[in-house]
Amino acid sequence: MTDAKQEVAGPCATSFLPTSIEEMQARGWEQCDFVYISGDAYVDHPSFGTAIIARTLERNGFKVGIIAQPDWTCDASIACLGEPRLGFLVSSGNMDSMVNHYTVAKKRRKRDLYSPGGARGLRPDRATIVYANLIRRTFKDTPIILGGIEASLRRFAHYDYWSDSLRRSVLLDSGADLISYGMGERSIIEIAEALDAGLSIKDLTFIDGTAYLAKSLAHVVDYELLPSWQEMQGEEGKPAFAESFALQYRNSDPISAHRLVEPYGEHLFVVQNPPSAPLSTSEMDAVYRLPFARTWHPSYDAAGGVPALDEVAFSLTSSRGCFGECSFCALTFHQGRIVSARSHESIIDEARLLIEDPHFKGYIHDVGGPTANFRHPACAKQKTSGACIDKHCLSPKPCAALDADQSDYVELLRKLKALPGVKKVFIRSGIRFDYAMADEDETFLEELVSDHVSGQLKVAPEHVSARVLDAMGKPHISVYEKFAQRFAELSRQMGKKQYLVPYLMSSHPGSTLEDAIELAEFVRDMGYNPEQVQDFYPTPSTLSTAMYYTGMHPLTGERIYTPTSPHEKAMQRALIQYRNPKNAPLVREALKQAGRDDLIGYEAHCLVRPEKTTRSRKEGRMEGSAHDPRAIKRGKPRTPRR
Repeated sequence: MTDAKQEVAGPCATSFLPTSIEEMQARGWEQCDFVYISGDAYVDHPSFGTAIIARTLERNGFKVGIIAQPDWTCDASIACLGEPRLGFLVSSGNMDSMVNHYTVAKKRRKRDLYSPGGARGLRPDRATIVYANLIRRTFKDTPIILGGIEASLRRFAHYDYWSDSLRRSVLLDSGADLISYGMGERSIIEIAEALDAGLSIKDLTFIDGTAYLAKSLAHVVDYELLPSWQEMQGEEGKPAFAESFALQYRNSDPISAHRLVEPYGEHLFVVQNPPSAPLSTSEMDAVYRLPFARTWHPSYDAAGGVPALDEVAFSLTSSRGCFGECSFCALTFHQGRIVSARSHESIIDEARLLIEDPHFKGYIHDVGGPTANFRHPACAKQKTSGACIDKHCLSPKPCAALDADQSDYVELLRKLKALPGVKKVFIRSGIRFDYAMADEDETFLEELVSDHVSGQLKVAPEHVSARVLDAMGKPHISVYEKFAQRFAELSRQMGKKQYLVPYLMSSHPGSTLEDAIELAEFVRDMGYNPEQVQDFYPTPSTLSTAMYYTGMHPLTGERIYTPTSPHEKAMQRALIQYRNPKNAPLVREALKQAGRDDLIGYEAHCLVRPEKTTRSRKEGRMEGSAHDPRAIKRGKPRTPRR
């Protein structure tokens, strides 16, 4: 280790990383090794990717400065910490910038929870590309390494919902040198040490968990060739895009994956090395022992802080990875299918930090990860051979090799609940109810009901139609119904008034109007009035998005119906929320279009009443009051008698 790098140690190590020249000078730094550009406000907390990567580099002796939410209209904003010795790190933040900015209806969101005071407009659309181009204009030759969810899911050609088109790899549009994809603790240290040893960024072609540009494949070995950018263009190129996605999906495991190559003409290729191996328990523990300040930078105090921290300030991350494989979730491409977990001791140590916080009221809000009740790999085979490339762990039904033992999670929850100062430990990050039902021991389910629900437990059946659930990678609705029945029985036995709140999704690929009506009837029969319904959002690099764009299932090649028009999507959403009077016209239209007029009427099973009518005195004919401005002037028409 060089003397320059040793200067990082000392009393400043537990304070915020420098965000200005003055803060660098206070540490005795003349130059940063890395400058991290983030689309989020600077929050030094282990739930924020910027903090984890920056603190990981710091632990390994590198000097890291932070430029949070720079003014992308001003070149000088990117240079406020000077040129870094080794390179720039660029991330859009914890969220994709386009998802952060726009609803599924492509309307601008009113708030940005990752900005001071929730203010919007402090980061650009496609932030990763904009920041990297800004750097390249200012610093011509300094290495640029992209990371975070936005770059990770755009490392190859991808469907872009907001422009309704294919876009090239983010490497080409950003001018960056390298992508560190997935959970980047391993790859970022390898990158840093290689650059510190004097290697050129162009020579870093060997690091797992990275993607880079190559002008030749002469030195690339053991790779699978994806369809080229040119082959995927237009309507006729959609099968090639589906083929490309399937190859990527089947090469997402760190143990079994091959190197992947995507051609852009004869002399330009995006090369993706296999994913990094997940962190071991001891390595994860080391990450969460890093000296996080656990709050936002004090410069945001006047704005009221950063709202996103409120959601996680008193929550604990216990695991990473997810073998649930919901088709609409990007975790398979980002964190992978192999679950790794922190030790009980590590989580309890962090819980004690929460208890010492003067704002802690005794309630741990969550203990989990992508799926709360996953604490170990799905089966013993995954540890040595990786996740299966040809079948799923849980859908359409649990694999015979699945290890559904939740005893470790139960033990962890008991230890946390017993800590002095803890009144209640909740589970809010979501559980897989099919996994819980696959466990022959009901201890977890019993203790969940008795101790870990705050009145309502959110679960995600998502739909009821078997063909839609198959496309989603979710269990059939009978599994949810058994879980709901058992949850209700246990709640009743324990004298608790608590309920399930099911997440439902409209317009997912595979869902016809008939399927949406089936879901509406399910909502009617369970007596639940969903206030929030998630309309399917086609975000980059998910299996569902590939279905949405191509109209086929990439893993089977089968054609799949996909609702893409805004009007049909609006009808499917309205059907789930049919009790809202504002949705009545859309519900009636959908029912008539599907030939389900039997659900329009006054009987108990009907979803909506017929359209109210009034007779025009002048014209002597019936006119729809909802569409007749003269009827509005006359006031509300009389309700027809039953």
